[in-house]
Amino acid sequence: MSNQDWQGKHVTVAGLGVSGIPAARVLNGLGAVVTVVNDGDDERSRAQAAELEAQGITVRLGDGATLPESTELIVTTPGWKPDKPLFAAAAEAGVPVWGDVELAWRLRGHDGREPAPWLAVTGTNGKTTTVRMLASILEAAGLRTAAVGNIGVSLLDAVLGDETYDVLAVELSSYQLHWAPSLRAHSAVVLNLAPDHLDWHGSMEAYVADKGRIYEGNRIACVYNAADKATEDLVRQADVEEGCRAIGFTLGTPGPSQLGVVDGILVDRAFVTNRQKQAQELAEVGDVNPPAPHNIANALAAAALARAFGVEPRAVRDGLRAFRPDAHRIEHVADVAEVAYIDDSKATNTHAAEASLAAYDPIVWIAGGLAKGATFDELVSGAAKRLRGVVLMGRDRALIREALTRHAPEVPVVDLERTDTGAMSEAVREAARLARPGDTVLMAPACASMDMFANYNKRGEAFADAVRALADESA
Repeated sequence: MSNQDWQGKHVTVAGLGVSGIPAARVLNGLGAVVTVVNDGDDERSRAQAAELEAQGITVRLGDGATLPESTELIVTTPGWKPDKPLFAAAAEAGVPVWGDVELAWRLRGHDGREPAPWLAVTGTNGKTTTVRMLASILEAAGLRTAAVGNIGVSLLDAVLGDETYDVLAVELSSYQLHWAPSLRAHSAVVLNLAPDHLDWHGSMEAYVADKGRIYEGNRIACVYNAADKATEDLVRQADVEEGCRAIGFTLGTPGPSQLGVVDGILVDRAFVTNRQKQAQELAEVGDVNPPAPHNIANALAAAALARAFGVEPRAVRDGLRAFRPDAHRIEHVADVAEVAYIDDSKATNTHAAEASLAAYDPIVWIAGGLAKGATFDELVSGAAKRLRGVVLMGRDRALIREALTRHAPEVPVVDLERTDTGAMSEAVREAARLARPGDTVLMAPACASMDMFANYNKRGEAFADAVRALADESA
């Protein structure tokens, strides 16, 4: 859309916050008549509203249900559920609803610049790591890029800023994809699928369908996880441009049109001249940091997207070597008394915890928090043989305790009732008591953190602080 298309257009922005406020400002700058509606009317919201109103933007606090008169378009923040009354009113009035990603997509090239292609990543787990790996590989290839979307630089800033990019590595959540009907990526991947955010989507089927939107209209490659058939099914169902290829990744030996692992080497059998006979070496497993199985899968997915964009093998290797994971993602904190302490506070659901537990043996597992409706039988039964002991904490710890009783009754369990700031320190001390030399104490909670901590970062920091205190005492 050109700048003239926005002049005088009545746009309602649903929600303040990290995406609503930038969207309102951008639209106002393009000449639209902007009204922001917001459910909350607290002190922070009033301060944000005052800043926007000073720029000529109308803000209605405590009234997120009513469709403002003359609205021609709604731009919503990702957190607003599709069943909001505002959206029902919009549907009845024939008013389209876009998310911030859709807005960014529509604004590409609005100033006459050639828009950068998008290499897009979604999945239940591993999105941020894969996008950052991809950006590192693209940078190693000498390309101007950024990790954007649900991470790092906002998409609106990337699209509208002064800096020009050759390609963008884009992380997209299921929320964002739900409201992005016209998105058409150069290439995209769905890393994995497991139940998550079902309260927002309403069902697993709806959640999966929104994830699958990332493949719609892909031009070059739809990358899928060969170990997760649901991701391949989404590729088969997608309406893509003619010539777009299905590219799989696997932790085993790759077949034609796949990337995989052979004798500790990441190899490519997709982007080579003779896919039946040739395999291109990309990197060693040791180049992936950390080389846990699920992280190797992330690296293969990132490599597949980069190769789809024409990146040479050497850049894949150099980019993976240069990559450093974000904090609280299977992060090694310290070794104390020959026991490794690993912080995977980002494992906020059972699927992420399953991947983390599969990377170590034997394990003293620290788990618990807000279950968000999850069940733990499959997770516990799969990890039972690896468990030396378990320390449980948090509001919904009883659900994990019950699964342990059913599937790992011989594993010793410490159940911590306390929820004060010293709870994590006690959890680490109890884990140290259960551990033996050569073991791993793994905090992979399989639950959200907000019952005891502000977020998973604060939970991870508490764990790391407790481990360092333990190390100081043991020195």
